[in-house]
Amino acid sequence: MARTHKPDRKLAALAASGTVNPHAHDVHDPAFSDSDFFDARDLVQVRYEMLRRVRIEGHAIADAAAGFGVSRPTFYKAQSDFARAGLAGLVPLKRGPHGAHKITAEVMRFIEAVRAAEEGLDTQALIERIAERFGLSVHRRTVERALARRKKKPR
Repeated sequence: MARTHKPDRKLAALAASGTVNPHAHDVHDPAFSDSDFFDARDLVQVRYEMLRRVRIEGHAIADAAAGFGVSRPTFYKAQSDFARAGLAGLVPLKRGPHGAHKITAEVMRFIEAVRAAEEGLDTQALIERIAERFGLSVHRRTVERALARRKKKPR
């Protein structure tokens, strides 16, 4: 009979919020070993506790960073993020571009005009026209996503 594992609800919640500590196995601080409260998988909790150890308990930065499995530059980044935004500053930001940055409103108007003028124009030909007109190198999926977003928006 195969064993079934119960889903870990806390880990699922951390994953959904983007706050899973990818280096939980590197956290060697005594408070995080065998604790029901402290969880090395919780990135925000780990970073906050690391900062607290230095600020309140007076631990050396190098020792705190080592105990929490991070480098000193990572400690300083967490410290400045916390000073700037409090606890919310310790929540990691989504990496990469945040939204469409190549398909501007002007490019989208051009795409729509070209598609209206030339029915049946394939995506590759559209990409070539964008490159000629704007000097932009865009991926096929970028154009397809922009068109899909445009369909969803009410006119």
